[in-house]
Amino acid sequence: MKFPLLPDNPSYRIVEIFESLQGEGYHTGMPAVFIRLGKCNLACAWCDTDYLNFRPMSLHDILNTVAAYASRNIIITGGEPTIQPHLNQLLDALKARGYRLHLESNGLQAIPEQIDYAAVSPKAAYAEKYAAAGTKRADEVRIVADGDVLAFCSTIEQNIQAERYYLSPCERDGEMNIHHTIRQLGQLNARGSAFPHWQLSVQTHKWAGIE
Repeated sequence: MKFPLLPDNPSYRIVEIFESLQGEGYHTGMPAVFIRLGKCNLACAWCDTDYLNFRPMSLHDILNTVAAYASRNIIITGGEPTIQPHLNQLLDALKARGYRLHLESNGLQAIPEQIDYAAVSPKAAYAEKYAAAGTKRADEVRIVADGDVLAFCSTIEQNIQAERYYLSPCERDGEMNIHHTIRQLGQLNARGSAFPHWQLSVQTHKWAGIE
């Protein structure tokens, strides 16, 4: 059986590559190089990323760009990274250079095996998609409270096994629904020790004025 040959220097949809601090979740404050990939398989009304504004960039150019930064942590984000063609080839190249790889995904696709830490953010507006597909394991789950998400959080607890679960406020027009979010957080944690303990995660990088 013949298998298609992989290109030596594939091209990727790159929105931006930059070095900053992780702004949310368990690794808040961790220095990292962010590789933001274009396109997504969802279209959340409150999304704050222009994932359709991307440029093609070769694997070699990506590796050279990343090498200019000090951090040895890479956060692959988007858009939705798991729909990127030749993603495994990029991950293999980064791993071969000794980077620790983090992935931020909506969780509808499987998490690549090269990933060291997976942060999955299922979207309540697309709850029906998660009933039939998606990853079953992650290091952390982050759900944006873009409405009444209690039932969705309960479903995700059953569908995705994770070390940590986070609830995040939804930002619209520069305003975060903090009160609505922490009220639901309290309701989740009032169910008792038989259920996962949920924590608050906010986008601290926006408060700090960094990317």
